[in-house]
Amino acid sequence: MKFYQYIDTSVNKKLIAYESVDNKIYKLDISGVDNTLDLFDDNGELLNIEEKNLKLLAQNYDEFLKLKIKLLPPVDSPETWAFGVTYMDSMKERQAESDSPDVYDKVYNSDRPESFFKATYERLVPPGGKVGIRGDSEWNVPEPELTFFVCKNKIVGFTIGNDMSSRSIEGENPLYLPQAKVYDKSASFGPAFVPIQSIDNPQKLFVQMKILRNDKEVFSGKCNTNQMKRNCDYLLSWLLRHNNILDGTAVMTGTGIIPPPEFTLNPSDKIFISIENLGTLENEVIIV
Repeated sequence: MKFYQYIDTSVNKKLIAYESVDNKIYKLDISGVDNTLDLFDDNGELLNIEEKNLKLLAQNYDEFLKLKIKLLPPVDSPETWAFGVTYMDSMKERQAESDSPDVYDKVYNSDRPESFFKATYERLVPPGGKVGIRGDSEWNVPEPELTFFVCKNKIVGFTIGNDMSSRSIEGENPLYLPQAKVYDKSASFGPAFVPIQSIDNPQKLFVQMKILRNDKEVFSGKCNTNQMKRNCDYLLSWLLRHNNILDGTAVMTGTGIIPPPEFTLNPSDKIFISIENLGTLENEVIIV
């Protein structure tokens, strides 16, 4: 079960699509449901989807994309937060690139995880949209991340996140993290919202990323969310401490895929991030 938000460009109207277990795509028509957040009741429980609420749009996702549509972020997330240094590989790479390596070992092994504010809804890049690399950074990478959504202070579903980052700026000084992480077009997630009921174990999902340049693969990597030092529930428990989290908030959980030091993104590169049972998020790169 998956949900998409999109614009029907033939009538310029925002709509919701539902993907069934047999991969068929339906237009979802429920009175009072104008976005995916409306699919949850006051307790954060998902509403029942009935056959009478569905109208067939396409036989599969690829056919859906050929319609007159424009994909939107699958949830109208008022805020996006992110966690870092949640994988051993990430910790080691951060240490290697930093002039202050001890801080990464300490945060990886401490009870309190690293968290930071990433984006507001208005700053999100939709699926298929163009993500940015900073013009004042010489070393830029995408970070593929399992991303969860929060409603009524609990995890209600998942998607794929792309946490665009400047490794050169963060590596120069960890206190520059906000500039390395938060800038124009630095966050994208999607394409689908997958309810938690459809995921057997979020801590056992295969993650893969590949990057194409002039239609040739210049990087590929993979990991599994079972390599996360802290699970999603643990991360959420820390995010909620003395912090009011709005319904629909998206939370990126860190990356286990790190391109090598000699790699940096170029304009027009195409990024493909796939997570088991969640789909594939595609973005193109531009300089901002």
